[in-house]
Amino acid sequence: MAEGVEKEIMKFNLSSSFTRLVLVAVFFVLLLTAAGRMVFVTGAALSCSGWTLCIPIGPLSWLKFVHIALAGISALVIVWLFLKAWREQRDDSLVLPLTTVTAVLFFGQAFIGAVQVAGNFPLHLVILHTLTAVSLWISLVALAVISGLSARDGKQFPEVDLRRHLQDFFVLSKPLIVALLLVTTFGGLVAGGRAWPSPLLAFWTLLGGAMAAGGASALNQYIDRELDKNMQRTSGRPLAAGRMHAAEGLSFGLALCLASYYILAGFVNLTAALLSLAGIFYYVVFYSLWLKKATVQNIVIGGGAGAIPPMVGWAAATGRLDLAAWILFLIIFMWTPPHFWSLAIVRKNDYKRAGVPMLPVVKGERETRLQILIYSVVLVGTTLLLPLIHAAGNVYFVSAIVLGVLLLSAAWRVWRIPGNRVAFTMFWWSSVYLMLLFFALVVDAVV
Repeated sequence: MAEGVEKEIMKFNLSSSFTRLVLVAVFFVLLLTAAGRMVFVTGAALSCSGWTLCIPIGPLSWLKFVHIALAGISALVIVWLFLKAWREQRDDSLVLPLTTVTAVLFFGQAFIGAVQVAGNFPLHLVILHTLTAVSLWISLVALAVISGLSARDGKQFPEVDLRRHLQDFFVLSKPLIVALLLVTTFGGLVAGGRAWPSPLLAFWTLLGGAMAAGGASALNQYIDRELDKNMQRTSGRPLAAGRMHAAEGLSFGLALCLASYYILAGFVNLTAALLSLAGIFYYVVFYSLWLKKATVQNIVIGGGAGAIPPMVGWAAATGRLDLAAWILFLIIFMWTPPHFWSLAIVRKNDYKRAGVPMLPVVKGERETRLQILIYSVVLVGTTLLLPLIHAAGNVYFVSAIVLGVLLLSAAWRVWRIPGNRVAFTMFWWSSVYLMLLFFALVVDAVV
């Protein structure tokens, strides 16, 4: 065993310019960390009333100046490392994600450091800043070891169509699903505050939510890249079609998820940030890695991931979760099965080829149509709970009844009329139904 470890150590070399750049990054980040600690211990941060451009006039102000200069140099090295990885390591499923995560952690730590100073050092940001520092060092050391052991000269990749590549990244985020989730997030934000939110709060909440949903969607496509090849609906996705390396999809998803947490924690509040993180974990780990291929109830249980965004909005407005926020969760939780089972009827053969135990594949179309009707009835009943607890008024109440009748009519047609056409109509209409329901919730909260 000792000989094996010795051989692995002997393999470490500096033949790769990328590895050498990683070690340069480690060196400057180490200096930056030491200088930052000295600034904290000596109180040098208060030695200059200006910021970056203040003129040093004493030992403490010089220490602060050196710390700022090292931060700038380290940032440039990290950016250089990031760009070099995306040029030369695009197919490396360890080096590219690690480099990307390292870059996000570095700038995330700087961002949280600035926010916590401006906010008088709230405890959750102090803890996040410390955890990020530890994570950054773990990531840097791991990157140095892995790049050293797999040292290679910069690989030349074929030129890519930048416009098409950016479009593929956009597709990775599942923009239509993100848009629908943002509608529910904004609904929770307005309903929670019972008023229009400030433009900045709305912007940061929706940006953080979009990045979280987009990042989780990219990770989902990374996990399902082989499965997607077997389905007509998904075979054209960037990873399944081979237009993008798997490492790129993984790195993109991780970067968005990490950055979303920093934005929500820094500009919104801890509750919203933790809820968003829970949604990412639920969708990526609980649903994508486990439930999707494990049980016919995958959509039912997995629906909890898509039900979290309105709670994020509510928490962004209030800093807490009230009973009404949980009812919003239940509304989308009950909405998810009839919505996706309608699509599953249309794409039943796709799911069968891919080995996904969707309800129409396992129990048959007739049972699926019955379940769509049952869940639709429960969904409409759930929407009426908000007025019952005085969390919504007449505008929402009337809208929920009218929209509910239309939804039940569509579900009844699915139950009575077999075939793909009515099932797809239900799939399409259920999306419109949810958007209109949350629009009514917004209007009700501000009139």
